[in-house]
Amino acid sequence: MTSLVQALVALAVTATPLAAQVTAIKAGRLVNPETGTIATNQVILIEEGRFTAVGGDTAIPRGAEVIDLSDLTVLPGLVDTHNHLALTYKKVPENDVYYLTYVMEGTPLRAIQAVSNGIQMLSSGFTIVRDMGNNGNYADAALRVAIEQGWIPGPTIINSGIIIGGMGGQFWPTPEMGTGKGIVYPEYLDADTPDEIIKAIRQNLLYGATVIKICVDCKPWGYTTDEIRLVIAESAKAGVRVEGHVQTVEGARRAIEAGIWSIAHSRGLTDEMHKLMAQKGIFRAGTETPLTLTGHTTPEAYEANVRGLKNAYDNKVPLTFSTDADYYVPGKTRGEVAIEFLETWKAAGIPPVDILRAMTVTGYQASETLETRGLIQVGLVADLIAVAGNPLQDIDALREVRFVLKDGMVFKRDGVMTPEKFFNPGPVNGWRIR
Repeated sequence: MTSLVQALVALAVTATPLAAQVTAIKAGRLVNPETGTIATNQVILIEEGRFTAVGGDTAIPRGAEVIDLSDLTVLPGLVDTHNHLALTYKKVPENDVYYLTYVMEGTPLRAIQAVSNGIQMLSSGFTIVRDMGNNGNYADAALRVAIEQGWIPGPTIINSGIIIGGMGGQFWPTPEMGTGKGIVYPEYLDADTPDEIIKAIRQNLLYGATVIKICVDCKPWGYTTDEIRLVIAESAKAGVRVEGHVQTVEGARRAIEAGIWSIAHSRGLTDEMHKLMAQKGIFRAGTETPLTLTGHTTPEAYEANVRGLKNAYDNKVPLTFSTDADYYVPGKTRGEVAIEFLETWKAAGIPPVDILRAMTVTGYQASETLETRGLIQVGLVADLIAVAGNPLQDIDALREVRFVLKDGMVFKRDGVMTPEKFFNPGPVNGWRIR
């Protein structure tokens, strides 16, 4: 018996390890959004969740799992650089007033909503989402960690934690509710002095934020240029960027002068501000709501958004596709709400190739994932989607995503979600907070 055991041990030591499973994708058309070109009849090899080969003459290894997308157009996953996955305000019961949502719905419920909204975004082809606050008590961090650890499927999340602002944030509480009652928390962290600003940033980083968001001018006094510089410098200690919620021209001017990474919304972004943003390479997350999402904008606001987006494009501002999607539209998933924002971009006369670049390459740059995932390149994490049409000719081809691959695993095939491999009974990718 002893000799048999010794022989088995020796066999185990000297045996050749099993080769990792290789997935081979046959792409009928492969879009490169950087160059705005399409290559035909390409083969994409994936091993251990990363791209290992891409080309027209790439051989498919024996034993590889072959996925035939010869009839489809394959392209990198999409990015929404400004969403709120743990916020879903509704006509009933809140009358579309999100100030009531955070009072009526606790963080545990909103975290579950975030999981569902994240899955809906992934089904629509969004493999990366920057989740920019208004997520209760760090439901965004919980969502990110759950996806990274392998508990649930979802996009790669870049999350801000709680929005930092002067007293009240975007709210205007009464003295009875605002003083000593915590009516603003957890939607906003009050930070009015340098010490409070530093502490708020460190709290967000401690609890899992990977980007910092501030209210630049949610109140008439707002943050000064030097205060914004303090936010940027303190965040940079942890290698984290800063986005500013901006709603006035002077707020935009201060944020740009301070050198902020990205600016959310477009109300304060004039031609002058766009020229300054272009000079400094500041990303624009304009959140231009389309008129087709009835009840969430007005004809006047929509026309102003179209003009502003066109002006930003003409000024060569780094544009990202950003939706501010945080509400329920009957009959639409969260992903379908997000993709509806294509209407504003088309109305602004932006060519499909540049819309696609905003939804991919510039989105990867803004989310700082360009070196790790996004493009279909050897060595990067394997995310991709496939559609029937050609988005370089008709951007509306993105409305019907037929196939989604996330982290090298099939999430959606033939238009049907197949997420079983993403649900695990434990943290299969390791335990970590960040």
